Amino acid sequence: MPEPLLEIRGLTRSYRPRRSLLVRSPEVVALDDVSLSVGQGESLGLVGESGSGKTALTRAILRLEAPDAGQILYRGQDVARFGPRALRAFRARVQIVFQNPQAALNPRMTAEQIVTEPMLVHREIVGLERRGRRERAAELMAMVGLRTGHLRRFPHEFSGGQQQRIGIARALAAGPEMLLLDEPTSALDVSVQAQVLNLLIDLQDRLGLTYLFISHDLGVVRYLCDRVALIRHGRLIETGPAAQIFDAPQSAYARMLIAAAPELRQPG
Repeated sequence: MPEPLLEIRGLTRSYRPRRSLLVRSPEVVALDDVSLSVGQGESLGLVGESGSGKTALTRAILRLEAPDAGQILYRGQDVARFGPRALRAFRARVQIVFQNPQAALNPRMTAEQIVTEPMLVHREIVGLERRGRRERAAELMAMVGLRTGHLRRFPHEFSGGQQQRIGIARALAAGPEMLLLDEPTSALDVSVQAQVLNLLIDLQDRLGLTYLFISHDLGVVRYLCDRVALIRHGRLIETGPAAQIFDAPQSAYARMLIAAAPELRQPG
């Protein structure tokens, strides 16, 4: 396995429901002692059903929520100890691509404004003036398969696949090392899914990116990812190389998921 870029150690996160005079709801455990690592330059697929803890883990990594226990280390440094400057630098290096591109793009902003916004937020790191930002936006649009002439268009003028390409371009704008890909193809048609997945593979090869690919689609995960981690009810069930998980699953949960996906069922 490559040298770890991101390490998660014993992460635990619980949520207390709102109190009610009539009903006393139990505490919800979203993450239960989760430990995993993502090697530099690899793709790790995090697979789980709705409510399995994928979103809670993503929010904890980005320090949008604080875990109850455990550590998140980036290049060996504890993310929880980052001050404002270090946290800003971390968020430039670790970017996210969202599930629904239509909801993730500001409808009042042009593609150019959307793609250059991270360059403004992280201008101390990116170091580009206005002309440089526009040139960089044009370069990123070409990198994701869109034309420079598209920069002046608004999100509603693009197809769903094109909107997701803009989302990817925005995620690349600050020069990240790692992308958190939160179900990035689930809202797209099957043919468009394949195009976006091939784009992600090409970008990883070209830029040396590290991916944490969050999904419930085993077929997509098998196509893209080097390793796979299965999570259920906030607990990691099985982790290993993709070939091992899909061809020789060790857990009953992995076998159940594979059996539910016809294209992944094993013969006999």
